[in-house]
Amino acid sequence: MSGKGWASGFKADYERVFVEEWSHYVGAILLMLVVIGLMINGLFWGVFGGVKYWGDQFNNLIGLGPLLGIAKEQDGLLIHRMSLMNIMLVLGSFTAALLSRQFNPNRPPRLEYLWAAMGGCLMGIGSSLAGGCTTGGFFNPVLHSSPAGWAMWAGLLAGAVIGLKLLLWTLENIEWGMIAPPPLKIPAGIKKAYPLIGLAVTVGVIFWSAQWFYSGDKLLLSRAVIIPAGFAIGFVMHRSRLCFARAFREPFMTAEGDMTKAVILALAIGIPLAALLFQEKNIDPYLAIPATFWLGSLLGGLIFGIGMIFAGGCASGSLWRMGEGHAKLWVAIFFFSWMGSIASAVFKKLGITAEDLTNVEDYSITGIGYQAYFPEITGAWGWTLLISGGLLLLWYALVRYNESTEKFTVL
Repeated sequence: MSGKGWASGFKADYERVFVEEWSHYVGAILLMLVVIGLMINGLFWGVFGGVKYWGDQFNNLIGLGPLLGIAKEQDGLLIHRMSLMNIMLVLGSFTAALLSRQFNPNRPPRLEYLWAAMGGCLMGIGSSLAGGCTTGGFFNPVLHSSPAGWAMWAGLLAGAVIGLKLLLWTLENIEWGMIAPPPLKIPAGIKKAYPLIGLAVTVGVIFWSAQWFYSGDKLLLSRAVIIPAGFAIGFVMHRSRLCFARAFREPFMTAEGDMTKAVILALAIGIPLAALLFQEKNIDPYLAIPATFWLGSLLGGLIFGIGMIFAGGCASGSLWRMGEGHAKLWVAIFFFSWMGSIASAVFKKLGITAEDLTNVEDYSITGIGYQAYFPEITGAWGWTLLISGGLLLLWYALVRYNESTEKFTVL
């Protein structure tokens, strides 16, 4: 009997950690710890740069790259910093899905493939204007004390409302392609082996990272940090179901605010920690501040916000759901990367996002904005933290008020 109790105790712990869903708040805190860890190493979390890289590679492959002026990347798929981070995010989510026995290839109704393609294209256009997706255009700039992140925040809110209203209209007026195909059946033997496969992938990732770390190659050494960091981000996001799209969508759709409050908590923890790193000159804050304040950030956020509603996820949210087996998100990411590459090249050719090389300031300027940094604008970190904290508090108050009254729901 004692042996049975001993084994059941380990099983219960495994279920709590790897099967039961984590709190959004725990996930947000763990995510921020990983992001701060990257910043300590002089790096930052990004998604769109890697997604655009994939689109650039595809456009060069089909011969469209030279017409758009897209330069051929010298770094390979696993060497390009953000491409590697995105791949590891998907792999981390895939591993979490295996360990929780939740990996399940999912095919949506045919209409949703069209939504994925359209949503992905809008996300690509929006990211090209805002200088990043919800990660690089909103989350990172807010963390790095830039008003560009808050300008995109306003655009994302408006885009989420418009997107939800458009989506509701399609659900009420379009009947074609709404029947889901039968689910794919995974043999029971394979499902039973999911945790072992997940364990094998985890060991492989650790070995890969260690091999690069001790390789003696400076480039591989710098990428060795990204391997476990990207893997951890994907793992944490899957286990806690973290998604920026849900943070902007759910208050307007169901009045639920837990996901939004988790994102607010992450930023409330991260902003002062990041401020210390900037003051210690551990990392240049301008590395993750796009030159898009305010017009590019606002307009890009609006377009991206509509797109993420139809795609069914933001950039990072789409990547971790890809790892979980959702076919719709694979389609969304393909069109996101393809259109992101095309839009970025076109906007640059038109001079919209091209940098003003005559600028002699320390920050970059483009046709749709500049690298705005609160400490430079206010002249003091005290005011910077007060403004950032006040905006987070305002966001929390609006979300909490809506949870009680449902005043802002549109469905």
